[in-house]
This record gives sequence, C-alpha cells and structure tokens, in this order.
Amino acid sequence: MDLDAFTAVHNQQWERLDRLSRRRRLDGAEADELVRLYREVATHLSTVRSAAPDPVLVTRLSDLLSRARVRIGGAHEPSWSDVASFVVVTIPAALYRIRWWSVAVIVACLAISVVAGVHVATDPAALASMGTPAEQKAYVEDAFASYYDPGVSFAAMVWTNNAWIAAQCVGLGITGFWPVFVLVQNAVSVGATGGMMAAHGELDLFLQLIAPHGLLELTAVFVAGAAGLKIFWTVIDPGPRRRTVAVAQEGRALVTVAIGLAGALALSGLVEGFVTGSTLPWWLKIVIGAVALAVFWAYVLVLGRRATDAGMTGDLDPDRAGEVLPTAG
Repeated sequence: MDLDAFTAVHNQQWERLDRLSRRRRLDGAEADELVRLYREVATHLSTVRSAAPDPVLVTRLSDLLSRARVRIGGAHEPSWSDVASFVVVTIPAALYRIRWWSVAVIVACLAISVVAGVHVATDPAALASMGTPAEQKAYVEDAFASYYDPGVSFAAMVWTNNAWIAAQCVGLGITGFWPVFVLVQNAVSVGATGGMMAAHGELDLFLQLIAPHGLLELTAVFVAGAAGLKIFWTVIDPGPRRRTVAVAQEGRALVTVAIGLAGALALSGLVEGFVTGSTLPWWLKIVIGAVALAVFWAYVLVLGRRATDAGMTGDLDPDRAGEVLPTAG
C-alpha cells in the first residue's frame, strides 16, 4: 500500500476528526459526524497496521482516536477498582521484574557497608576522619540515639526525605551515574557510622537503633537504585525492541516502582517514628522491623509473580501508553 497516497486521500477526514475532538461544544449534527469519523478512522488505523505498519502514522492515528474516544465517551474516571488493581497487580509486577537487580544491588551495598565499617573500626586514621575525639564521643553517647525522636512530624520528615531519594534514583537512573552515587554514598555512610560506634564499644546500640526501620528503609533505597540502573542498562541493551520504545516502556514501569517504594518508605517511616525511638524492648523493635521487611518481600514475590505470570509488566495499559509497533524476535 502506498502510504503517501493513502494519507493524501484520507487526511481531510483525519483533520476534521481532530478539529471536532478539540471543540468544547458540539451540536447534534457535529456529534453524529464525530462518531462516524471515529469509526472510519479506526478502520484506517486497522488498514495501516495490517498493510503498511508505519510507526509514525500508527502513532498519529492512535493519538487522534484516543482524543476522539474521550470526546465521545467522556474522560476515564479512576475508580476504586483501578486503585486496587494498581496496588495489588501493577506495582508488584514492576517490583518483581527487577528482583534480581535488587538482590545484586543489596548484596553489593551490604559488602561496601561492611568494608567501610571494618575500615573505620580498625584503622585509627579512618576513625579520625569521622571527627575529633570529642565530636565522636558526643555523637556516640548522645546525638545518635537522640536523633530518633518519636512522633508524627519526625516520621513524616523521614518518609518525605527517603521517598525523594528513591524518586531521584529512578528518575535520574538513565544517567547511570546518579544511582551509583546515591547507593555508594548511603552504603559507606551507614558502614562508617557503624564502624565508629563499634570503635567506641557501642555496636550493639547502633544495631538496635538502625535495624528496626533500616531493614526496610535501606532495602527500599537499594531497590530504587536497582530500578534506576535497570533503566540505564535498557539504554545500553534494549533487546529486540527499538531503543526509544524499550526505554519508554521500562521508564513507565519503573516509575511505578518509585510509587510503590514511597509506600514501603511510609511504612519504614512509621517504624522509625514510633518504634525505633520508643521504650519498647530492643528485641521487639527488631522483630517489628523484620516483619515489615518480610511483608514487603512477600508483597513483591507472591503478588508480583502472580501478576507477571498473567502478563503484567508494571507499564501502563496500551490505551494509556499509546500504540507500539510489534517487533519480531
């Protein structure tokens, strides 16, 4: 099929449908014309897809039909079923698809933290870089524990800060640099602080205060870094998909990861705000943190596997994401 000739013959109909779709008010005749043109252009799109699937023309007609569909049927109003589907299907699918990336990043960051901690705890020069002896003593004996001030405002502050870090890891993941910078910085910071506490004989206090919320909080940050690195890797190796299509699809799916991690970080923020600094026994605090982490991984692995087995990826539905030309391979 000659696409240029086909476009020349039907372009006036497409432009007319576009104009009608953008009008704020339509009379009866115009509304009937809108419906008729919608049906005709839908047939044109089907013809193009089957005979000469040009991606530019397919996208143009898909966008045109999408606007016309909204004009005819009204805008889609999200319902509670949409919200429930997003929470129990879309988010777990997106998290499940990067589970091995997440595991690799978690293992690497834990290794960096241990190395940094041992280095600070055993090397006097490294310990000295953490501050003067007086500053270290003040931090170990007072500042570290007093930071965890129970309350709603503290929990909200912690949540918004960590959610912003996670969003940056995903949103700037395409750079390749920023997720690595954030991950290494967090891993070294946690490890070095633990090493300093250990050097002053307070490693048990460090673990008691970091474990309740840190199990889930650090996991969420590491998963965000993994999502960002996955986007970067998609740029390098898009697979059988065109690079622009692959990056768009992965980017949309992994933004879903950022939204899901905001929920996980809200939970860790509640633990940090109301459990870590509370008067509960230290073992109970750690149990609560471990349960929160277990809930997160059960959510990812159980619901995520079920969703991906059903063909979900965490991306938007086709009618919201736009048409994509099928690719062989």
